[in-house]
Amino acid sequence: MRKLQVQGVHHITLTGADRQTSIDFWEGVLGMPFIFDQPNLDDPNQGHLYFDPGDGRLITIFTNEDRKRVHDRTPMDPGCVHHIAFNVSAATFAQTVKRLDERDIYHSGVKDRGFMDSIYFKDPLGLLIELASYKFFPPEGSTHAEVLLEAHRIRVARGDYNIAEEHLADAIELIVERRTGTLSDSRAPADPYRS
Repeated sequence: MRKLQVQGVHHITLTGADRQTSIDFWEGVLGMPFIFDQPNLDDPNQGHLYFDPGDGRLITIFTNEDRKRVHDRTPMDPGCVHHIAFNVSAATFAQTVKRLDERDIYHSGVKDRGFMDSIYFKDPLGLLIELASYKFFPPEGSTHAEVLLEAHRIRVARGDYNIAEEHLADAIELIVERRTGTLSDSRAPADPYRS
């Protein structure tokens, strides 16, 4: 038996309401360029809109002009999508509360998740959206996932409840030590200020 090794998210497709509501939210609120439009090839009664979330991948929306906006919470049954999270820069995240408030979009307020800051709000159809901003940059050639895996190992070894900034900083240091050689005899912390 062999795995089917994936290499990233290709796209996510959501069921939307009408075309204009989808465009107004995904591009008009979240800033995702509307890049591709065609019929749903499996159902000619639906449109299929494509948006670029900023990393070259795709968010696609099935639309139907007969479907109306319903701002209830999407189902939370097993197997249903709980929420979708999008990465934003620290500069954009710092403006999120103000910009959501200007639009009268109800939100959770800023949530400190230890390794990132988050804010939650619903799209016009009740899907929970998270905007997340990492508190760290991975070392050159590494990914956020690699840093989080190493931070998790450090956190568990120390018996801590959740990942915090200290675990991230120590994980980054450890990854740099593993990936980058040195001519020094020791990589231990030193004090060049002592008398």
